Amino acid sequence: MDTGTIFLYLGCGLLPLAVVAYFLATKKTFSTRFEGEKFQSTPGSYGWFAVICTLSPALLASVLAAVLQLTGMAEVPGTALVATVMILAACGLYLGLMAVKPSLRARAKVEDVVVKLLFAASLVSILTTIGIVLSVVFEAMRFFQIVSLWDFITGTNWSPDGVSAGDHGVEGMFGSIPLFAGTFMITGIAMLVAIPIGLFAAICTAEYASPAFRKVAKPALEILAGIPTVVYGFFAAITVSPLVVEAADYFGLQADYTNALAPGLVMGVMIIPFVSSLSDDVITSVPNSLREGSLAMGAYQSETIKTVVLPAALPGIISAFLLAVSRAVGETMIVVMAAGLRANLTWNPLEGMTTVTVRIVDALTGDQAFDSPETLAAYGLGLVLLVVTLVLNVISLVVIRRFRQQYE
Repeated sequence: MDTGTIFLYLGCGLLPLAVVAYFLATKKTFSTRFEGEKFQSTPGSYGWFAVICTLSPALLASVLAAVLQLTGMAEVPGTALVATVMILAACGLYLGLMAVKPSLRARAKVEDVVVKLLFAASLVSILTTIGIVLSVVFEAMRFFQIVSLWDFITGTNWSPDGVSAGDHGVEGMFGSIPLFAGTFMITGIAMLVAIPIGLFAAICTAEYASPAFRKVAKPALEILAGIPTVVYGFFAAITVSPLVVEAADYFGLQADYTNALAPGLVMGVMIIPFVSSLSDDVITSVPNSLREGSLAMGAYQSETIKTVVLPAALPGIISAFLLAVSRAVGETMIVVMAAGLRANLTWNPLEGMTTVTVRIVDALTGDQAFDSPETLAAYGLGLVLLVVTLVLNVISLVVIRRFRQQYE
């Protein structure tokens, strides 16, 4: 019995039992047997209590079987699993109906289960983050047993092509500075485009625009966030990059068709909706009493925005900028299509460069063995990028706490 069939049987069996449990428990609260007695909870609470009693043992058995199967500790036959789960669900249904009495505080028990489920849901993101960090750290440790960490973070040459597992003398071939230089270069160009345009657009829609214009302009601006990145990549490679080459030639400069300026500009356009939408929401949430007080003191609207509204919204605006930076650092497709794969350490944005995420994808999708230094280098890059992102987050939190003000 395959996995799909097992899920089909479980779904077709458990859902009807849960529905039956709900209606039988609800009906029991209206039974003449308890006529004149006052129930502690509503009929619906008793119904959900019976549903929980029916599904809990069945779901726990299913999870246990899945864990045993995934870890290889035991092979659970599909037929036996379905039969066991259905028997447990039937027993849970019987016990749940037997427990339905006026003295049962069903609402408290149901809410307790809901709270525990919400707590478990809140742990998902934490456990996922821990799992990601541990998986990257363990694989990165294998890489740093081959390549010195100091050489990796200070080296200026990235040429891992052709290095295989067991090779020696790989020092100087895995210098990550060109990759991070390209990442920061392209991200910086994108931020120079996205931050001023996005912030000015947010100020316009939040403070100056009429409701009719805002109703049209904000959704139109947010459409940019829904365009696939591969489309932006085509636009950067086919349209923007040749324009950059022609403009550079007009000024007597030489530019490569795979330059860093084109993906940076296009990436900045892609990120404008993130900055604009979040900044607009933050600026709009500033209390009107602050604006009215400033205007009552004789300040112009522009002075009110500069000295009152923007300082009040600064923590949220910084958060929007940080989200934009994270989005730019993680972008891959635009850089691949417009800037290429060459790890080039230069200050000239008219030359081709690449980023950390592009090299990570290239290392993990090549034909190299999984334990080769070139493949393991992806985890080393991921770990360093994780640390860099963490440092940026800490800096932003310090800035936010320093400038945060409480407004009544």
